[in-house]
Amino acid sequence: MHTMARYSKILEIIGDIVKVWVPLEAQNKGIGARYGDLALVENRFGETSLAQVININRETVALQVFTGTKGLSTDASVRFLGHPMQATYSANILGRIFCGTGEAIDGGPSLEHDPRVDLGGPSVNPMRRVLASKMIRTGVPMIDVFNCLVESQKIPIFSVSGEPYNRFLARIGIQADADVVVFGGMGLIFDDYHFFRSAFENAGVFSRTVMYVNLASDPIVERLLVPDMALAVAEKFAVEEGKRVLVLLTDMTAFADALKEVAIAMDQVPSNRGYMGDLYSQLARRYEKACDFMQGGSVTILSVTTMPGDDVTHPVPDNTGYITEGQFYLHDGLIDPFGSLSRLKQHVVGKVTRDDHSQIMNTMIRFYSSACDAEQKQAMAFDLSDFDQQLLKFGKLFRERFMDIHVSMPLEEALDLSWQTLAECFKPEQLLMKQHLIEKYFP
Repeated sequence: MHTMARYSKILEIIGDIVKVWVPLEAQNKGIGARYGDLALVENRFGETSLAQVININRETVALQVFTGTKGLSTDASVRFLGHPMQATYSANILGRIFCGTGEAIDGGPSLEHDPRVDLGGPSVNPMRRVLASKMIRTGVPMIDVFNCLVESQKIPIFSVSGEPYNRFLARIGIQADADVVVFGGMGLIFDDYHFFRSAFENAGVFSRTVMYVNLASDPIVERLLVPDMALAVAEKFAVEEGKRVLVLLTDMTAFADALKEVAIAMDQVPSNRGYMGDLYSQLARRYEKACDFMQGGSVTILSVTTMPGDDVTHPVPDNTGYITEGQFYLHDGLIDPFGSLSRLKQHVVGKVTRDDHSQIMNTMIRFYSSACDAEQKQAMAFDLSDFDQQLLKFGKLFRERFMDIHVSMPLEEALDLSWQTLAECFKPEQLLMKQHLIEKYFP
């Protein structure tokens, strides 16, 4: 039915958006447009482009053309396909790379006959979720010891441009104990895309990875589809195959900027710094896909949110902070223990980890905080006590052994190294820790 009806009254073309007239009786008969559905736009030479319905206002339907409107004129025609955007989902997509429209771009075998899944479905019914209680080990001590990543958590890495956040994200993807890694890259420069691809290949984890990539040179519209594709496929792996899926997204600020561009072309009234009023719900719709399923596996989301000008009050990080369960704060190549927070860590610290975990975590941060104060005293040329000297030594070791993002070790080793570091700088009675733990672990 849908393929028969063709609409040729193009009202206007602005940016990548085409507005077409669809009579109300066609919509009432069910052969018109539905919000979110796909359409084929055909120019006078018979070339077609995919487009998505993004607005319906009585008889005016706005379509977003994926490849852009170059070469389109008002004598084009539109056919509605009657289904939303879909992503290929089968066991064959592991180890494959797709672009923002879901086409494979790695030169591998065709997947056109594999089953497909609709994008942008509803979030999971809360009754089907279970409380987060399992830890995802990443091999990064600043995460594993101080701010555990918990299965089904949604957590961003706040960073500024120029920081090695993509290298850090790739390392977590390689080291994390997940069954499947789904990667979504938005507005990546080619070097970063190539880096992710070769990092996954060289580490031998490519066979459990699916990549969705939108390069900076690709159409901006496809950027909006990348998180939805990654999450739709992740949800399928978790629900139907019981897999523990880790979704890596970079960079959510590029995603929000793409939303902003589309909103401006649609004449929407901007709210905060040019972003549209529904920025919060647009971000939340994606992040809320993180879930630990009662029957099935789990979806965990780790994203990068770059903060323009290191401004945490910028609308994207600001809204993100309300949605997610904490954040990792990355600057100067270090994960900052004071800016970082995991709101779910109490579900796993000491419950699925060693009995000294919570004491070590708190003691190390307490001493590091005092070490920062001692460094300030030193910088202002005040006299330092013997204890201040111990703190300065501890602060230096703590940065080298734990905070540097290149450091990598299993959790138990990191806990032992914490005891070791404390022993190098302090006497047991200075630690103010539970005596039975000191007797058990102090070297």
